[in-house]
Amino acid sequence: MNANLRNNHANMETTPIDPGLVAAVVYDGLSLFEYGCTVEVFGLPRPELGERWYRFAACAAEPGALRGAGGIQVQPAAGLELLEQARTIIVPGWRAVDAPVPEPLCAALRQAHARGARILSICTGAFVLAAAGLLDGRRATTHWRHAPTLADRYPRVQVQADVLYVDAGSILTSAGSAAGIDLCLHLIRRDLGPRAANHVARRLVMPPHREGGQAQYIEEPVSRRASASLAPLLDAVRANLRGDWPIARMAAHTASSARSFQRHFVSAMGMPPGEWLLAQRLAAARTLLEESDAGVDDIALQVGFGDAATLRGHFRSRLGTSPGGYRKRFKA
Repeated sequence: MNANLRNNHANMETTPIDPGLVAAVVYDGLSLFEYGCTVEVFGLPRPELGERWYRFAACAAEPGALRGAGGIQVQPAAGLELLEQARTIIVPGWRAVDAPVPEPLCAALRQAHARGARILSICTGAFVLAAAGLLDGRRATTHWRHAPTLADRYPRVQVQADVLYVDAGSILTSAGSAAGIDLCLHLIRRDLGPRAANHVARRLVMPPHREGGQAQYIEEPVSRRASASLAPLLDAVRANLRGDWPIARMAAHTASSARSFQRHFVSAMGMPPGEWLLAQRLAAARTLLEESDAGVDDIALQVGFGDAATLRGHFRSRLGTSPGGYRKRFKA
């Protein structure tokens, strides 16, 4: 526990925590989708789930007029004092990853956590938790686009960029926007059991637990450093992924020795040739799964994996899902 958390714990008041209260933090520049996810999951009455269901409220993170994305004005009935009572606090995004987080909000979150509250973030809300020091030494995630920034800015945070959410006990973080629903359903499952979580998921018309992580949503990065000497090789490989591409064959395309080729490739592309080839084959397989009706065995042959078992193995290890599961989710 860092010094700020110890000081807050020592100075905190004795307001009792309401075990059923979920408080969402509202701020100027509010991410409406992320906030809407929290309302949809926790803010709707669900009498069929009994008296244990949550009570929902919003609190203002700062004084003054609060606007949501698109110009909508939001007027919460409470301020940060609500966090003294809430058992569960949700930070639904943040206005920008480089926007400073007000110290009163950081202090209120630290104090709430010291009192026993659970704190969840959705998408860029992880930057708020990190600014408050609540992610130090913990595993956490955020949207894959912002994960490198989070890791660079807060080196004490163990950033996991390939998952939908991270449950670190009293601190929970989710990846990009829709993954916030996955995290909320996970919390319901943790609190009230799978039947309640499944019920809410059916109301939301979504699976109660999605397969895989956000790795399957990341667009393939294109290196800007590929030199002119590598370009013909890269084009040749992409045009014939079905073929065999040992290091010796790749090196011959660039008229260099195998050792020199590998060193140059890593310098230009940021990864070994084998890793790049695997990424190209996976990318091609994903495209075929999305855009064609070809079977998994045929796709595996077309992209150079040889058989469906190898393709499935790479999908599981790299994307956290199966080819069939990927196709169900993304096929046009």
